Amino acid sequence: MPLIKHGKRVEDTWHDTDDFADVQALAALGPVLVSVEVWQQHRDAILALGSPIGLRLAPGQTPDLVAADLHYFAMIALEFAKFTDGRAYSQARLLRQRHGFKGELRAVGEVLRDQLTFMLRCGFDSFSVNTERQAQTILDTVAEFALWYQPALDGAATIPALRQRTVAAHRNTEPGTAGCAANWAY
Repeated sequence: MPLIKHGKRVEDTWHDTDDFADVQALAALGPVLVSVEVWQQHRDAILALGSPIGLRLAPGQTPDLVAADLHYFAMIALEFAKFTDGRAYSQARLLRQRHGFKGELRAVGEVLRDQLTFMLRCGFDSFSVNTERQAQTILDTVAEFALWYQPALDGAATIPALRQRTVAAHRNTEPGTAGCAANWAY
């Protein structure tokens, strides 16, 4: 499946697996992505692998289930099961805002162009899609939007904040304007 991360197509090095019949075989795979259930049942064995660990949260699972273990995860994949199910937005905000998760946050499943900007603003930084056409659509959409009116979790400066900075910089660089604001009657 194509993967877009930080606005660029990248190779997906994660192995999505819930097969723990042979833990040693998993060690040879490299980074593994597991479900919450597998994590809870085989936590110690997964940690012993020594590979980067990723977690897959289903739409009905809250990040609170693994809050104490978030520091173990390099990536968390949140599933958009269908376009009308927005629980992954809430999961993303909780992970970034309440729990301070700094790793990769990946959207998987029904990743649609119309919802992509909202996903970016909630803290998603990678998108796993089913087709090359979807991947190209995401690349095009990410390139279209660089400025925002609303503040969000990504920390990007908003258009009003950028305007204020520009005005302030302009006031401070024009000859003869230093201190003129102090003379204004309010």
